[in-house]
Amino acid sequence: MLNILIQSAAMISLTDVMLQRGGKVLLDSVNLVVHSGQRVGFIGANGCGKSSLFQLLLGLLQPDQGQVSLPRQLRVAYMAQEVESTNRSALDYVLDGDTELRSIEQQLNRAQENEDNNKLASLYADLDAIDGHSAPSRAQQLLHGLGFASNDDKRLVSDFSGGWRIRLNLAQALMCPSELLLLDEPTNHLDLDASLWLEQWLLRYRGTLLLISHDRDFLDAVSTHIGHIEQSRINLYTGNYSAYERQRAERLAQRQAEYQKQQQRISEMQHFVDRFRAKATKARQAQSRIKSLAKMELIEAAHIDSPFHFSFFEPAKTSNPLLSLVDSQLGYAEKTILPQVDLSILEGSRIGLLGRNGAGKSTLLKSLTDDQPLLGGQKVCGENLKIGYFAQHQLEALDINASALLHIQRLSPNASEQSIRRYLGGFNFHGDTATGPITHFSGGEKARLALAIVVWKKPNLLILDEPTNHLDLDMRQALTAALQSFSGAMILVSHDRHLMRNSVDQFLLVADGKIRDFDGDLDDYQHWLTRSGTQGSGTQGSGTQNSSVNPAIQELELKQDRKEQRRIAAQKRKQLAPLRQKLKKLEQLMAGDEQELTRIESKLHGTDLYEPSNKDELQQLLQRQGKLRQQMDLMEEEWLAVSEELEQSK
Repeated sequence: MLNILIQSAAMISLTDVMLQRGGKVLLDSVNLVVHSGQRVGFIGANGCGKSSLFQLLLGLLQPDQGQVSLPRQLRVAYMAQEVESTNRSALDYVLDGDTELRSIEQQLNRAQENEDNNKLASLYADLDAIDGHSAPSRAQQLLHGLGFASNDDKRLVSDFSGGWRIRLNLAQALMCPSELLLLDEPTNHLDLDASLWLEQWLLRYRGTLLLISHDRDFLDAVSTHIGHIEQSRINLYTGNYSAYERQRAERLAQRQAEYQKQQQRISEMQHFVDRFRAKATKARQAQSRIKSLAKMELIEAAHIDSPFHFSFFEPAKTSNPLLSLVDSQLGYAEKTILPQVDLSILEGSRIGLLGRNGAGKSTLLKSLTDDQPLLGGQKVCGENLKIGYFAQHQLEALDINASALLHIQRLSPNASEQSIRRYLGGFNFHGDTATGPITHFSGGEKARLALAIVVWKKPNLLILDEPTNHLDLDMRQALTAALQSFSGAMILVSHDRHLMRNSVDQFLLVADGKIRDFDGDLDDYQHWLTRSGTQGSGTQGSGTQNSSVNPAIQELELKQDRKEQRRIAAQKRKQLAPLRQKLKKLEQLMAGDEQELTRIESKLHGTDLYEPSNKDELQQLLQRQGKLRQQMDLMEEEWLAVSEELEQSK
């Protein structure tokens, strides 16, 4: 975290800026203006110059040409990507972000040593002016919101792992009073709960925010503008990420050469939409999914020139169930995390895991993949089970002296080099990038290679633990599209809400030592976090109890609250019963029409029907087919309307 003072102007501006790094032109004749209070999300492929742009604004790099201007006396907060090991406590480290506070504290110490009462009075007034007395409390709130446990503030920074140190850097940046806040991939090391908390914090931030992120839902919620860096230029779009996609799609759609490719992908998406609608059973999830899918043609159009194009192979064999945990205890030698787990992963399951940090999501995934042995119970594997497992630690397991090509060749020695090269091209590994050692690969390139290895193994069960970390937006979109067409089973943990919404059709909630169905969508999950008071909490149970409250009184209040909640819920169920019945009746009618339509279309495929003697029957079937399709369209619209009314009434 840096707190610096930079030159003045009414706005942040880049004028005819050129920047080169290592012989590569990152920015060329760039002109950019950011007005006070705007929240600009910067996007672009890995290595396009997003982080270098921040270095320019911080004065750590100088442009090779042009001018960078910022307001005089501007207070800038910046989230560092690395932190050295230090013996300072986490709380002190976060408080260091407020450099004015630390300066006043140092002066107070000197004034006390010199017994300078006049100076002391002046400094205490300065401390009151910046609300310095509440600083420790505000720092603890930041730590809590970013997922730290209640006693983590006393731990040394050196005791935390790399990902948690990055969270400390983020907390330090948020602690710094600023007019300009620069955040580089702030959600990369956060879980979903902490990402949601940060989103709300940034919406309350009153300064100018410049943000680098590959999380489209996060950008949608936070950004007022999008700065897209491509071909060494910055194109500034007004609106959030969805608005950017809409504007860019309109421009790209005008390119005739890309049009046919775009239409083919749209056709594939429509097939996915139709397949989902045909088996939609849960009103809330189905409605949320169909709304999301309605935007997908536009999304794909905005990414049609992506360098990433790959798909999962069809699994050779499968089993049902693929994998089961029976009366199992999961955790570690010193601690049981999930004491009673009964879970079956069926063929075709598409499961998203929800739950706060420390609840046991990763523990479950490790137990399913043999990374972590069971503490008790039984794991039953299907005869044809073939797991494809992706987790962040697998990036470290890559052989940095081997090429991407060699990594695949080791898995399939008999595969031709040309077929592997063609396959790796779908992950944007070409030429020397495919054949040279991966020593200098970025985190994003390593993540792409690890995913390529998973896909190559042709799994029938995918287990993915935060697969989008380090991936740019185009690669995330390609992964989403590939997962949609994957015919095997999948279990996914991710803070990328777009990926979750568009890849899974069932949520499981891991909370309070249990795993249970979560009948809702990600908006419902955010409401659940708010109601349960767990949003942004750290390890299980941390920060949820106020030691100054009498436990007996607290328990009585909780019981009363639960009783009132049950009464309200019962009243709601009674009010909503007619809508639920109508929805059920519509689903039954749609299912009946679907069966009749299938029978008609089966007959229409026969050759005898087209004989002259069967002309009348053919005409009747065609008329009935058209009527059924029209009828189903109307019922589907009514189903969506009733679902919407049902949800708004909850």
